[in-house]
Amino acid sequence: MIKLKRIYEPPSEDDGKRIFVERLWPRGIKKEKADIHLWLKDIAPSHELRRWFSHDPEKFEEFRKRYMKELEERRDLLFELVKYAKNGTLTLLYSTKNERYNSAVVLKEVLEWMM
Repeated sequence: MIKLKRIYEPPSEDDGKRIFVERLWPRGIKKEKADIHLWLKDIAPSHELRRWFSHDPEKFEEFRKRYMKELEERRDLLFELVKYAKNGTLTLLYSTKNERYNSAVVLKEVLEWMM
C-alpha cells in the first residue's frame, strides 16, 4: 500500500516506511522529529522542473508528463520504492501545502502502475 502525507503531519504507526521524496528539506522540521526511514532526494523533480512548475495547478498536466519522463531515468530508485510498498505500507512524504498538485502525487501514480 502506498500513502501520501505531508511531512508536517505527525508520524503514526500505520505509516510503515516513511520516505521523504523532496529535494529540499522543509523549514521548521527537525530530521529527528520527522521520523523518516529515508530521504530520497534523487527521486524528486529536477531543480529546473520544480522551479518551472512552481505548484501552479494550470501547469500540473505538463509537469506530470515532464516528471514522468525524468523518472524513466531513475528506475532503480522506483524499484526500491516498489519493493518497500510490496512488503508493507509505504508513505511518501512531501512538504508542499497543495495536496493535489505535487510531485508525490505523480510519483505515487507511477509506483502503483509498476506494482
